[in-house]
Amino acid sequence: MRVSTRGDYASRALLSLALHDGGGPTSVREIAERTALPQPYLEQILLALKGAGIVRSKRGVGGGYVLARDPSDIRLSEIVRAVDGPITAGDFGEPHTGGACDHEGQCVLLAIWGAAGAHMRRFLDSFTLADIAEMARGEAAWPET
Repeated sequence: MRVSTRGDYASRALLSLALHDGGGPTSVREIAERTALPQPYLEQILLALKGAGIVRSKRGVGGGYVLARDPSDIRLSEIVRAVDGPITAGDFGEPHTGGACDHEGQCVLLAIWGAAGAHMRRFLDSFTLADIAEMARGEAAWPET
């Protein structure tokens, strides 16, 4: 399982907003400079996050992006889903219907892949943007590897 570049960039951009929350909007250019992310790609990602209700934007001079909710109400799993879609261990369909397993071992593997995706969703759901900001500031322990 891999978090995509979009998921990583979205998380980094939102962490930057959480760490530098000055009450006003932050421009895409400023976020890109602070995170070393490519600005055109970041603009696309922020639009997806806006569509998911995670950020709000303000146009014009002094415009930019702000978090739409408190960082403690934004889960890492929500950020990843907003830009990548459902968190799964693979894109596997059901091999059959009606409860019969006619394919050698396939049903067992599908159950394992489903469980792996569920574990990843729960793990990412256990972190809020506020938690991650505390870790980045050195105020909380990092997750164990």
